[in-house]
Amino acid sequence: MYVDNEVRALINIWSDEKIQQMLEGATRNKEIFEEIARRLMKRGIDRDWKQCRTKYKNLKYEYRALQKENEHLGNPRRKMRFYDEVDCILRRQPLGPSGWGCESSSLLSGTKNFSNEIKHLNRMLKLPV
Repeated sequence: MYVDNEVRALINIWSDEKIQQMLEGATRNKEIFEEIARRLMKRGIDRDWKQCRTKYKNLKYEYRALQKENEHLGNPRRKMRFYDEVDCILRRQPLGPSGWGCESSSLLSGTKNFSNEIKHLNRMLKLPV
């Protein structure tokens, strides 16, 4: 079972433009999820490619089901954890300075130092901050 920081890390990797481009239209995606698992391992999160793919699919499924339900009812009654983050990725919002598409996302506002954590992780991974 994934914990919040693991889901945040997975979503952060998923939000990477390169990963999104690889996932777009890919039917055989084992190599992509192996790359995601490697990136998670660099962050100290030990998940195999199947676990990454399953969590990714579950997040997308839950998001799309909620979208459909809300369209049908016209009034959002049910909430999804990490909805804002998944919404930004799937709507392909331009990335903000913190690396996320939506600055007001619950991910950023829910953790005071999350932006600093992302900068620290980017430095560790030698990515531009």
